[in-house]
This record gives sequence, C-alpha cells and structure tokens, in this order.
Amino acid sequence: MMRALYISATGMQAQDKNISTITQNLSNVNTNGYKKRVANFEDLLYQTLREPGTELTDGVSAPTGIQLGNGVRVTGISKINTQGGFQITDNPFDLAIEGEGFFQIQLPNGSIGYTRDGAFRPDATGQLVNASGLILDPPIVVPQDAESVTVGTNGVVSVIQGDNQTAVQIGQIQTVRFINPGGMKNQGRNIATETIASGAPLQGTPGQGEFGTIAQGSLETSNVTVVDEMVNLITAQRAYESNSKGIQTADSMLQTANGLKR
Repeated sequence: MMRALYISATGMQAQDKNISTITQNLSNVNTNGYKKRVANFEDLLYQTLREPGTELTDGVSAPTGIQLGNGVRVTGISKINTQGGFQITDNPFDLAIEGEGFFQIQLPNGSIGYTRDGAFRPDATGQLVNASGLILDPPIVVPQDAESVTVGTNGVVSVIQGDNQTAVQIGQIQTVRFINPGGMKNQGRNIATETIASGAPLQGTPGQGEFGTIAQGSLETSNVTVVDEMVNLITAQRAYESNSKGIQTADSMLQTANGLKR
C-alpha cells in the first residue's frame, strides 16, 4: 500500500510538469517562431520478485515474472521543430525562414544566439536589430537615404538610394542550422544557444543545400495548435486526477488496516 502512495505521487509530479509544458505552449501561441514543447516520460526502476522464465517445477518455467514498478518521471521536454505558419506583414524588415535555419543574433556578452523570430528593425544608426535591440549577425546597416530595401530569398540585402534607381547590395544574411536543434538551450526572448547536445552551428547561405530560403515581408508564427494543446491539457488533467485517486485509495486501505482489531 505504501508503494501505491509513492507511485501515485510520482504520477502527479510528472503530470504537473506535463501541464506546465502544455500551458507554456498555449501562452506562446502568438509568439513569432515559437516551437511547441512535448514532455517525455519513462517508467522508473522495477523491483523483481521473480525473473521471467524461472523454473517452477521440473520442465515447467514461469511464462512471466513478477516485477513491481515504482512510478514514472519526466525524462526530457522535446522541442518540435516543424514549420510554423506565415503572417504577411508587408514590412520590408520582417523576415521568415522557409525551411531549416536560424538567424544569428549578437548577445550582450559577445556570444551568438539563434532565433526563428525575424521581426527586425533598423536602429538609430541603421543597423538591423530584433525587438530587444540585439544586433543581427553579420551586421546589416541600412543607409539613412535608402528609399527601398529588398531582401532576396538567398539573403542578399539590396537598397535603392536617392536618385540612383540601381539596386546596391549592402549585405548578406547568413543563417545556421544544427544537427540536433532540439538540443539547443532556450534563453528566453525568442533566443536559443548551442550546447553539446545540439552540436556546433553549421553556417550557410539561405536557399543552398539544406538551408531554408528567406521570405521578406512575412513572419513565421508559432507552430502550436490550440485545439491539440487543449486536448492534451484535458488528458493531463484527467491523469493527474487519476493519480490523486490512487493516493486516496491507498490512504483508505491504510486506514482500514490500522483499524483492524486484534
């Protein structure tokens, strides 16, 4: 009976993490470039009271063993890196990646962060920065007298200045990809960084090889589907309730045992 108490407790703890993951997805349904998360579970170690195939009598073996489990735990929270939808903004500085790849962002500590959020704007000096004021890497500086800005699918940035109607190239956007993007570490503000699990970033030109192309005037939306998350939330809630019932049942059995008269 005590085992049932602990098993149900692990179930409640695991579902609490699961519900937190689901609500994180729902809260970011409108976040540019957000990728949904999924909690992964595994059963805990077993106490083996009898090995499967144990010989019971001469020539007769047990078809099954006796193994008592000890509950469940969350082993990881996976990121689902499927393509999100596209929101057309017609803003020349809004960029979306169609396919694999991340934009590179210069972080305050001098390192590089990676994001799928392509909502960039020129700052006071003309450098393209994200919503937090962090600079796009490699830097792109838009001239003050630029009348129009064009970003090609290959990341080439061109402008038309003043009376000169010939487009002039001012920079090249480079994107990176990872062997295991799910292993990147989330830093908040739509930025992730590399880890040993993600592998080193592979830099390339948009549209070449496995690298996705750039879509100007668009933003990639979250890949969270509200209906799916609501169904997952209901399922997780019911699982949490079921585990709480297990604790109540085990407690009732203990109460009955303690009430036995000798």
